[in-house]
Amino acid sequence: MTIQQLVKKSLVYVCESDLDGYGSIPVTEGLSLFTSHQQTDFVATIYHPVVCLILQGAKETTIGEQVVQFGQGESLIVSHTVPVVSRITQASPKKPYLALILDIDLSLVRGLYHEVGTLSTSESTTSALNVQFSEPELIDAVGRLFSLAQDPIQRQVLGPLILKEIHFRLLMAPNGSMLRKLLNLDSHASKIDKAITHLREHFRQPLSMPDLASHLGMSESSFYSSFKKVTNTTPLQYQKELRLIEAQRLLRSEATSVSSAAFHVGYESPTQFSREYSRKFGISPSEEN
Repeated sequence: MTIQQLVKKSLVYVCESDLDGYGSIPVTEGLSLFTSHQQTDFVATIYHPVVCLILQGAKETTIGEQVVQFGQGESLIVSHTVPVVSRITQASPKKPYLALILDIDLSLVRGLYHEVGTLSTSESTTSALNVQFSEPELIDAVGRLFSLAQDPIQRQVLGPLILKEIHFRLLMAPNGSMLRKLLNLDSHASKIDKAITHLREHFRQPLSMPDLASHLGMSESSFYSSFKKVTNTTPLQYQKELRLIEAQRLLRSEATSVSSAAFHVGYESPTQFSREYSRKFGISPSEEN
């Protein structure tokens, strides 16, 4: 299946949905279709391990100081959970932005260790975000998974096989080097993944760099350096991003007061919270209510 064929299938899928020009449409478990009829402003969000295959249009994603731009036929592999800001840069009602987003199952990736564990992991790539033009075989495999949406029996029987193939192709892809590093549970990439899990589960609590580094079996300087290479930010800044994005969700969806949101995400000073919130989002938290 080609990109052009996937565009046609996706446009039919969008037309059959009840979306009003923007949003995510579930396709099968772990696979969704995102569309927008217009360009968007920057939005702060959390990227989990996924592969994003752009079928039409273009997008820009920023992680720390790294800016990633990608368009039709390119795929973004996200190897670690990271806070980002992103925007759609190319979209219109006549030619909407279309992207297929598939969750990456790290246990499925590591289950391929015996088949691909001997691949070189010495590549210089260290960031959690990597873009490359997609191999035809990867596009075809994603297209076949997309085609199973309307057939429950084939989805149940063939879905797991196609998912395994897709994960294999992601590991073999030029932009799959960070996934290859995750095959080794003792690699710095895997240790930073464990650190990220810890930060996400305890982002409201004070962060002790020495304790976290020791828990991972790393020196503090090695942990700090490796974390920054992968996430393009420091552990403390990463924690702050998690706090602010969660606070924004609370303020917008649960009508929480500013002080309650601040305390809920771990701030001791509502004043400091308001200052950092305004710096990140461009408006004060009180304007979100």
